[in-house]
Amino acid sequence: MENKFLHAIDLYVIIANYGQANTIVRYAKQLGFTGATVFYGMGTVRVSKLFEFLDLTTIKKEIIFMLAETIKGEIALKQVSEKFKFDKPNKGIAFSVPIHQVIGSRLFPEENPNKGVEEPMYQAVFTIVDKGKAHLVIDASKAAGSRGGTIINARGSGIHETVKLFNMEVLPEKEIVLVLCETQLTKGIVNSISQALEIEKPGNGIVFVQDVNQTFGLQKGLNV
Repeated sequence: MENKFLHAIDLYVIIANYGQANTIVRYAKQLGFTGATVFYGMGTVRVSKLFEFLDLTTIKKEIIFMLAETIKGEIALKQVSEKFKFDKPNKGIAFSVPIHQVIGSRLFPEENPNKGVEEPMYQAVFTIVDKGKAHLVIDASKAAGSRGGTIINARGSGIHETVKLFNMEVLPEKEIVLVLCETQLTKGIVNSISQALEIEKPGNGIVFVQDVNQTFGLQKGLNV
């Protein structure tokens, strides 16, 4: 009988410095990834008070999303990480999260096989808020123990266009904040964000959490 585990699907996310996405995607396609979606964002950094005063506390980032079968994707992501030296500080971060369902692609099965219940070391906290509120999310997450986050500006090319993330429409005036954290910190970070932005009130935002399978480039004290 064919092993269904071989067809499990993961989402592979790479957070790279601005200008690297095209090179990374070309290399990833050589390794078997079939395509990618690139968002632009800002990473937060912890620096001196002088840099904060001069508003030099953010770094332009490119966020790459790719889908692949788990076995092939894990090997390829490791090769990407080694090629672009993600083990060095500030070179980049790569991680994968399980996808339970894929709709709209003939390349992958709709249902993703159960991959076990082992608790992950890291989790990804996604928060979608109105434009201009992303830094409030960052501040709330830091207050609960995170070391930073990545702000993704989800914009279409036209005023009436939308971007879809995890099958949710993200309007042009929205921002997505991605915080990678140790699993034991997740609950506190989510609660801090929820309270600071009153997420439970209609229209104030959405917070969701994904387990993280693989991580490359996450070093102690390094911000996402």
